[in-house]
Amino acid sequence: MSKVEEFEELRPLLFSIAYRILGSVGEAEDAVQETWLRFDGSSTRPTSTKAFLSAAVTRISIDVLRSARVRREEYVGPWFPEPLLSDPYQDPGRSAELADSVSMAALLLLERLSPLERAVFVLRDVFAFGFDEVAAAVGRSEAACRQLLVRARRHMVAGRPRFEADRQVRQELATRFFDALKDGDVRGLQDLLAADVQLVGDGGGKSPQLAKAVVGAQNVARVLGAIFPLMIRIDVSFELHEVNGQPGAIFRDRDGKVLHTMILDVLDGQIQNIRTVINPDKLGHIGPVADAWAIDREVKQARREQN
Repeated sequence: MSKVEEFEELRPLLFSIAYRILGSVGEAEDAVQETWLRFDGSSTRPTSTKAFLSAAVTRISIDVLRSARVRREEYVGPWFPEPLLSDPYQDPGRSAELADSVSMAALLLLERLSPLERAVFVLRDVFAFGFDEVAAAVGRSEAACRQLLVRARRHMVAGRPRFEADRQVRQELATRFFDALKDGDVRGLQDLLAADVQLVGDGGGKSPQLAKAVVGAQNVARVLGAIFPLMIRIDVSFELHEVNGQPGAIFRDRDGKVLHTMILDVLDGQIQNIRTVINPDKLGHIGPVADAWAIDREVKQARREQN
């Protein structure tokens, strides 16, 4: 097998490792490309190509994450990972771990870890690498990696998100939610929301967004019921789509450009969290991005005409 073939076979795994460490599709793709350049430029063939490439993409991702931390501390408003529509790496034996680890809630928990803790947790608990492989990847002893993992698990277990296990139940609830959203059915929305539901948006200061989180079923239903019928009136549409392994939707303007994504956390037959990503810098990998400011102006004009 040629170098290119070996690399392409492992590309899905490399991207999935990098995305979980970085929370960014673009940065993960760049890390994978840099890994290829290092592999292609190497004069010797490693004993294990998988171990070599996994270690390389992990080290690159750790370096990128360290520099990204400064930018994230200065980020305007809440920071969410870039939405991922589908995880390219599939392993039937670890499907549950892979799905849970890519959720927005889990990725936000990972943000609390140090870069090394995050990398060790991802390699060991998500992808089941041996401690010898983890140690080689992060440049620490196996004993040190075990300690890093203990600390990482402590943080992750304390805030571990819980989701509705039944995929069909989640999808049915999401369908009902988006039907009510389209109709501006405030009562219908409220019936689907947990009492302490939160609606939070990530615009990064580059798009119109909520000034702060909206909390409570009545408040969230009222906000959503007021805004989205106006958006439908100006030809904003949406398609139901899993986002980061959770039920959600992609919203588009009249030209089909991506306006934002929405993700629902579902548990016990209710929606616990609603997260939207509207920062244009985080949507380009999905498709051409809409002008959210222009949409906002049109919505306000539609509201004035309605009143």
